Parts: sequence; structure tokens; C-alpha cells
Amino acid sequence: MNLFRVTSSVLIGASLLTVAACGGEDAANTAKPAPAVTAPASSAPSSPAAAGAAGASDKELCNSAKKAGNDMKTALLAALKAGEPTAEAYSKILTDLAGTLTESAASGGDGKVTAVMKQVSAEATVVAGAADPETADSAAFEKAGADLTAACKAVGVNVNF
Repeated sequence: MNLFRVTSSVLIGASLLTVAACGGEDAANTAKPAPAVTAPASSAPSSPAAAGAAGASDKELCNSAKKAGNDMKTALLAALKAGEPTAEAYSKILTDLAGTLTESAASGGDGKVTAVMKQVSAEATVVAGAADPETADSAAFEKAGADLTAACKAVGVNVNF
């Protein structure tokens, strides 16, 4: 059992280090949504009802999800650097992720990205509530994460959940 936990912790840490090394483009992506917000404002007079119903664009939601994922990875790496993370540490990291995704999804419309963000948030909450979030069966969480990755890729945002 301990060998499994150590092996899984090492693999999780290694994969997060790999993913964290690829995340150096946050500043460039964060700057891009501002012009996108300006563009719909100029087209809003032609379709104000559609603009009001849509909420945040899928690309904006995916950028929020990317930031939430990067924040989660940073928190996990910090916990790993401090030693063996506790169940409470994993739970807090997942709860923070769920809260951020829920808040971001609330600003979205009825699109696929919004629905998938809500699903990832719900599954993160389930895993966070497990007695040991590190070893909890998270097949539904992994599937929701893969669905969010695919939905964001479709709108041109590279996230990895």
C-alpha cells in the first residue's frame, strides 16, 4: 500500500512538473480576452438579446479554466515540495479548484464549455470529499477533465485537466 502511494505521488508530481513547465504563456492568453470583449460590444447593437444570453465566451471560460488549473498545479507542487501532502491538503486544492470553476462557469452561457466546467467542478468536489482524495477513484473526474480539455481545444485554448 505504501509503495503504491509513493509511486502514485511520484508520478503525479512528475506529471505536474511536466505540465507546469509548459504553462509559460499565461500572460499572452490573459491579454487576448480584453479585445474579444471589446469586439462583441461593438456588435452588440445588432444582436443584444443574443449577447445578453450568451454570457462569457467559451474562449474566456477556457482561459479561466486554464488559470484555475495552473493555480491548482502550483498549489500541488508547493504541497509536494513541503513533503508528503496530507489528505486535507489534497482536499483544499480540489475544493479551491471546484470553487474557481463554479464561479467562472456562472458567468458563462448555456454552452458546452460551461456545462463541462460545472461537471469538472462537481467531480472535484466529490473527490475532495473522499477520505483520501489522493487515492479516491476518480474516473468520472478524469473523464470530465478530458472533456474540458477537448472542449477548450475546440475553441483554441490549450488546457490540460
